[in-house]
Amino acid sequence: MRVREYLEKKPFLFDGAMGTYYAEKYNGTCELANLEYPERILEIHREYIAAGCQAIKTNTFAANTMSLETDLKHVKEIIRAASQIALQAAKGSEIAVFGDMGPIPYTGSSPIEEYKKIIDTFLESGVENFLFETLGSDEFLAELSKYIKSKKEDSFILTQFAVTPDGFTRMGLSGKNILKRVKEIKEIDAVGFNCVSGAHHLYEYIKQFELSQKYFSIMPNAGFPTVRDNRTIFENSSDYFAETLQKTAELGVSILGGCCGTTPDYIRKTAARIEGVAPKRIEYKPSGQKAEEQKQKETGLMKKIRMGKKIIAVELDPPANAEIANFMEGAKRLKYSGVDAITIADCPLARARVDSSLLACKLKRELDITPIPHMTCRDRNINATKALLLGMNAEGVENVLVVTGDPVPSPLRDEIKTMFSFHSGILAKHISELNEEVFSSPFGICAALNVNVKNFDAQIKHAKRKIENGVTMLFTQPVLTEEAFENLKRAKEELDVKILGGIIPIVSHKNACFMNNEISGINVSQDIIDRYEDKTREEASVLAVDISLEVAKKITPYVDGYYIITPFNRVEIIEKIIQGIQSFN
Repeated sequence: MRVREYLEKKPFLFDGAMGTYYAEKYNGTCELANLEYPERILEIHREYIAAGCQAIKTNTFAANTMSLETDLKHVKEIIRAASQIALQAAKGSEIAVFGDMGPIPYTGSSPIEEYKKIIDTFLESGVENFLFETLGSDEFLAELSKYIKSKKEDSFILTQFAVTPDGFTRMGLSGKNILKRVKEIKEIDAVGFNCVSGAHHLYEYIKQFELSQKYFSIMPNAGFPTVRDNRTIFENSSDYFAETLQKTAELGVSILGGCCGTTPDYIRKTAARIEGVAPKRIEYKPSGQKAEEQKQKETGLMKKIRMGKKIIAVELDPPANAEIANFMEGAKRLKYSGVDAITIADCPLARARVDSSLLACKLKRELDITPIPHMTCRDRNINATKALLLGMNAEGVENVLVVTGDPVPSPLRDEIKTMFSFHSGILAKHISELNEEVFSSPFGICAALNVNVKNFDAQIKHAKRKIENGVTMLFTQPVLTEEAFENLKRAKEELDVKILGGIIPIVSHKNACFMNNEISGINVSQDIIDRYEDKTREEASVLAVDISLEVAKKITPYVDGYYIITPFNRVEIIEKIIQGIQSFN
């Protein structure tokens, strides 16, 4: 079938959900059935075709090494089998076959190369049209769509994103902003939304979109599921689904279909409903008013920097129990010493401590201190993160420091499960987009810069991505070697961002050795370690202040402020360092 020609005449209808329909009829993983029970998959394809769709998706949504926990060789076998089954089902008809690709779960490394191998396998198998679906981000689409068109110029490429009813993906990105970016990728033919939300929610969401040049697609779930006996069940609402998709088509959506829970009955009723609806093309067109308002606002810390002040932020570790009196007393002392902000780590070393965001709200409310809570990607999904941000915004917290988070120690991994469904760069992007669309008082987004890594080129590249995603201030790891100092200078030259230079007072020879050998991201020069040899506690405390002030003076020309980490909650040392810094600023 020539998809583009069809779309000029009438709405284009895809099939429904292979995965949930297969689970309803049989047991097991539907992608593996391509090899084990090909006749079952062929039968389902034919049911959807008989229901009146114009396109079917290959049974390959989760056909990748991460989702199936297998090797690439096996994945390719599954894709080849799925392609042949779909092509056989469509043989002798005008039904289009689309190679279906879902998201490859985040592992910290780019999935681009695996996607390219999957694409090559589809093309070798005779599948020439492609569907990227249920995506949470558009991060790799420009490169992948160009790759497809370089191999098959007339391929039709459809990209779909999964958004909740509030318009955000599971990665925390705004569906509106994603569409604006995808619109600029000329190789992509159509864009839209699928999964997560039901037909009504997506219909209401796309009412804010206007006519444009790209084809638009909507493939909702059958509705909201229920769980019975550990099985996810979608109630039959096919009449309501079909009626809503008819209204959706009348808005201008030219590509329709179904996701989770949509059986051939849903497609049959939808096909009857959309017969005769004229196709249009739509796209979001923002007013730009709120974004302009946000540009005019800045946090108190950024105002101080703009006015020429070298700000001082001090990190206090939250307590491991509910006794917070010492923490609050330390914060009060630091306030009267003249600090501009107090940062609070989020369960450092992956050990449970008092929640950093709750302490931030308490500091703001009771002591009127500017708090900067750390937010990790380790312990919360994007829903929990958004809820926390909403709460902090309501409490008047202005800044957050996004970090991926320390990993959980190996012996505890059976008991403590990490999230890591996104990284600090994506979290920064999520907050940035919430700033545009949700928060009347936008957050200042801070992040970390490790000046102690061996491959600082990679760190610079990573920092630039963070800045693109909305980060306006970087906090460096402690500068305790000449290499770290040179990296800091380079960062100041190459990065368009405010930088706070890291300082950590070393309180003993043992402490110096421990940090150098046991704490990731901190390097201590041998010269500094040697200076602590045979020092008493009192002598080491004096030396800690002296060395910290030496570092502060050295980095002053290359920073916009100082980030001082409190060792063992010894606030008295930090007070002396603050006094010293204030004397030469």
